[in-house]
Amino acid sequence: MEKVEVKELLEAGVHFGHLTRKWDPNMAPYIYMERNGIHIINLYKTAAKIEETSEALKKIAASGKKILFVATKKQAKDIVAEKAGAVTMPYITERWPGGMLTNFITIRKAVKKMASIDRMKKDGTFLTLSKKERLQVDRLRAKLEKNLGSISDMTRLPGALFVVDIKREHIAIREAQKLNIPIFAMVDTNSDPRQVDYVIPANDDASKSIDKVLSIVTSAIADGLSERKSDKTDKDDTTVEKTEKKAATKKVAADEEE
Repeated sequence: MEKVEVKELLEAGVHFGHLTRKWDPNMAPYIYMERNGIHIINLYKTAAKIEETSEALKKIAASGKKILFVATKKQAKDIVAEKAGAVTMPYITERWPGGMLTNFITIRKAVKKMASIDRMKKDGTFLTLSKKERLQVDRLRAKLEKNLGSISDMTRLPGALFVVDIKREHIAIREAQKLNIPIFAMVDTNSDPRQVDYVIPANDDASKSIDKVLSIVTSAIADGLSERKSDKTDKDDTTVEKTEKKAATKKVAADEEE
């Protein structure tokens, strides 16, 4: 796993917090100083927290659980979709569907509906519908895709949540808390870090800052996934070996009997 360089965080503007009057006093331990009415985040603490977060996310990915990324603010959307998508993790970048976690069964039904529309299109049933019905089905499919597209492969609740801007995504945070799902987040100086299990004190408004932090954590997730893959390969090899040994032992026993 790559070491987090403070210089790179500085270049990406990760240290710029909010206006001092907008601060949350619970962020005090992560604030280095105040400059021109803006709080400056202590990047040495940020680097340590990113490493701690990356290690934990790597373990979750290696265990085979999904990490759901949540970021609906304009400057984070595309970055999250790209980075989370690259490590095949689900993400929400449009409006958070209320009950996404606490009412997961209903969400799964909507995802199944999407799959059944896709099947209709494949097997030709779609073409038997009237023009008006086809239009309605297409509209429904587009709406579901917009809200649930990237989570269509999520068959069970995620093992963790990664959030950019906990103030904005407070509904997602609340749902995860109810279900004891660990929350990882980029937390700016205007937010309360006590709501989060793994805090990354960072500028959550600038795309450069978001990009930098996400690049590091998704790279750790990728490490976890490849670890899982190689473990699986080793296990498969061991199983094959055991099966071959058993077969050989049986053959020897059979030969001896003869």
